[in-house]
Amino acid sequence: MNPDDYETLPTDDVATHMTAGAIAGVMEHCVMYPLDSVKTRMQSLTASGTEGIGETFLRMVRHEGLLRPVRGMSAMILGAGPSHALYFSSYEYLKNTFTQYTNSARYHTLIYGASGCISTLIHDGFMNPAEVVKQRMQMVGSPYKSALRCAISIYQKEGLAAFYRSYTTQLTMNIPFQSIHFMVYELSQTFLNKDRVYNPVAHMASGAMAGGVASAITTPLDVCKTLLNTQQSGKPSGLVQAVKLVYRLGGPAAFFKGIQARVMYQMPATAICWSTYEFFKYILGKNHEVPRVLTTTQAPLEKETTKLESAPSEVHNEKYSLKSRDLPAMSSAGLYGSIQFNTMHKTDYKKKDFTDIIHT
Repeated sequence: MNPDDYETLPTDDVATHMTAGAIAGVMEHCVMYPLDSVKTRMQSLTASGTEGIGETFLRMVRHEGLLRPVRGMSAMILGAGPSHALYFSSYEYLKNTFTQYTNSARYHTLIYGASGCISTLIHDGFMNPAEVVKQRMQMVGSPYKSALRCAISIYQKEGLAAFYRSYTTQLTMNIPFQSIHFMVYELSQTFLNKDRVYNPVAHMASGAMAGGVASAITTPLDVCKTLLNTQQSGKPSGLVQAVKLVYRLGGPAAFFKGIQARVMYQMPATAICWSTYEFFKYILGKNHEVPRVLTTTQAPLEKETTKLESAPSEVHNEKYSLKSRDLPAMSSAGLYGSIQFNTMHKTDYKKKDFTDIIHT
């Protein structure tokens, strides 16, 4: 497949977008999962807030074991696969549908943001329970040995509502996050990848930039989400209570706890996600490439175009090749006898004997 045809892949191929999205989501969360565990620890209100990323990570490994930073990853694998499959497929469909009804490219950035918002509603519905299980297992002194046991325990003690306690907060955070994320990514592509071809470097750079900007802006909401999911302080049941509790316990600075870890997590994670998604979209798209078939209406048109393109040169050549020469005589027999044409090109066109016709 020609890379120039990359952006013209079938936009209604849901299987390609879902498969690429699922692989990208799993890769994003698994590769950067240890840093995500560090971020969760740093956002906890029970933490001192003075420890850096490296110190927090080393403390986890030193006191809780080498595999402690990756505990709960299985929950992310189960949640990230289907959620990102629906996320990217719905985004691609909405983006291409909305842009077809706009006459100006000036509205495309807003369309990308709106498509990201709608896709987030679907994504968070599948991802929120996995986030709850993951963060419960990431906290200090977590009693859970596996993601399955953690999920069963939460359901038995707190009910099904516990898995969606932070859903409104998640949406409040992710809707602006994903809107900024997609707008920055698409805007970066207009500068780094103007032809919209498959370009791994441009995809990674745009993804990292989008993830960094969006994560920094939405960090306060992420702190509130962590508090709701872990239920470590005050047992808040909603976003408003979480905001009041964070402010009361840590002041304005508490809303930005773990911002460095969050940005450092999101930048490479988003770069991995986009580069993986675009790679598999490109590879899988080869299997769905539709060959161009020359129809009967196109064939004469192309022949006529070729003829017209070659015509000027022929006329140009004949213009300077006119000279006096004798042409062979042509004769034809018909119903009324034989007509013989004796033709000769002469330099003097004013003479009346330019063509002699003899009828026999």
